[in-house]
Amino acid sequence: MAKLTLKIWILIIAMVLALIAINPSGYFEKGVYVKYVKQNSTFAEAGMTSGEIINEINGQSVQSLADYTNIITKIDIQPVNFTILTDKGTFSYQSLKLDFNVDNNLTIISTWSSATESNLPLNSTILKVNNINISSKLDLDNAAMSLEPKEKMTIKTNKNEYIIFINSIPDAVVSEIPKTRLKTGLDLQGGSKALIKPERKLSQKEMDDLILISQQRLNVYGISDVSIRAATDLSGETYMLVEVAGMSPSELEELIGKQGKFEAKIGNDTVFMGGKQHISVCRNDATCSGVRECLPSQDGYYCKFEFAVYLSEDAASKQANITSTLGENTSEDGKKILSKNLDLYLDDNLVDSLQISADLKGRVTTQVSINGPGAGKTKLEAYEAAEKNMAKLQTVLITGSLPFKLEIVKLDSISPLLGKQFTSNIILASLAAVLAVTIFIFARYRKLMLAIPMVFTVIAELFLTLGVAALINWNLDMASIAGLIAAVGTGINDQILIIDESRISKGYNWKEKMKRAFFMILSAFSTITVAMIPLWWAGAGLLRGFALTTIIGIIVGVFITRPAFSDFINIFAQEESQ
Repeated sequence: MAKLTLKIWILIIAMVLALIAINPSGYFEKGVYVKYVKQNSTFAEAGMTSGEIINEINGQSVQSLADYTNIITKIDIQPVNFTILTDKGTFSYQSLKLDFNVDNNLTIISTWSSATESNLPLNSTILKVNNINISSKLDLDNAAMSLEPKEKMTIKTNKNEYIIFINSIPDAVVSEIPKTRLKTGLDLQGGSKALIKPERKLSQKEMDDLILISQQRLNVYGISDVSIRAATDLSGETYMLVEVAGMSPSELEELIGKQGKFEAKIGNDTVFMGGKQHISVCRNDATCSGVRECLPSQDGYYCKFEFAVYLSEDAASKQANITSTLGENTSEDGKKILSKNLDLYLDDNLVDSLQISADLKGRVTTQVSINGPGAGKTKLEAYEAAEKNMAKLQTVLITGSLPFKLEIVKLDSISPLLGKQFTSNIILASLAAVLAVTIFIFARYRKLMLAIPMVFTVIAELFLTLGVAALINWNLDMASIAGLIAAVGTGINDQILIIDESRISKGYNWKEKMKRAFFMILSAFSTITVAMIPLWWAGAGLLRGFALTTIIGIIVGVFITRPAFSDFINIFAQEESQ
């Protein structure tokens, strides 16, 4: 039996390294994968991070997404009775939260849900909560901690054990454990893709700023599977390519396609704008953010969201100066209000107009309560619409406006079902190609011992290319798959060339035959590589996957699989001659 040569050993070692890079351990692991942990959520505060695998919750084994869902949906936290003593009377209601906000003087500045229904009055001062004396905001926070219902949850992951106390269903984004480290593009997993052109050609620094703010906007909105990168076409125009899994094209267009300029005005005077420079926004905290009430309407249901915005000292002072000159009116419900409202504009369109209490005239206040609607045919649809509208507005407020006006040049959507169909078709096509190659080689040379190493080399070449893709975290989309097929096609052509040179060329020794074959192989390699480079930019980078995987595939073939294949053929020729 012939010994394995150095080139064959290099191929074997490369395949082992590719296997490590692809890491198919997900086929054997049980649990659910934490894809994304929202900022300020209960999971985040406990220290849990994305990438961990949840194995157990409250002593119950979690082996699949269905197990996780069954455990989480069975969480049932019962409301408690709150009795609030104020300087304007005593008020009682049932709730999971205190359902009101106070300023530093313990004066109620906003209410929602059950507290609103109990007629707990604004501008009243808190004295006691369930017979607990309240003399400071710290006392109120301690009372909330002790009185608000919470359920203990013990979560074991592959990295740590977490003990958390929750009063609602945890909002981490989880999924089935990825089978490998290979990342698939939207063509295979489903989602939306947008090619976006700024109003003018951007410098590298300007494009980096645009990508950073767009990334923040999607992250704040709670989107985890997102890819944003710069792209240019052959004419030098700059684009931004955004790929998001699990988002509809209309949502992506709404969130990214618009500049998202937010302004709060009193009359013609701007009080503050979106962005961290002027404000901070309450988000993912039920004490100051959430859907507060849902009521029947003529067309179904109407829900109202509300969240707090905390102004900077400059913005608060500016609001005080503007309101100090306003007159006073009486609202329809008999309350004293200022003569002008706080108008909220998004992309120069009025989205809300808030009455300003006369108590705030000329007063420096650092908190504003913003509310808005959500409508639907059912109560659940209205609630979800209100949550979505609130998330969009909060996102724009937190991230500020995009620095440039944008035009969506191309907007595509692929359903997850279609992505699965693509994947199945690719697997079937690959198997059919391998079978066709085997039949063709056997029919041409009438020797199975030539077909076997060729099929093995084709499979090895595919495997090594996928290993490199996993190593560099490249998203495999349909263009990338086409590049894989093109690389395999050139590989088969080169292998036939090697076989023909080894069997047909007369008057040359083995080294000279391989030198002749590899001269032609390297010439073809150079030509293909040069041809692929323009495709990196063609179509604003949409064909980049084809170019990259083709180049990787032929590099792997020329420097690893083709030399090993030539040694396989040499070994076969030696055994045949004996």
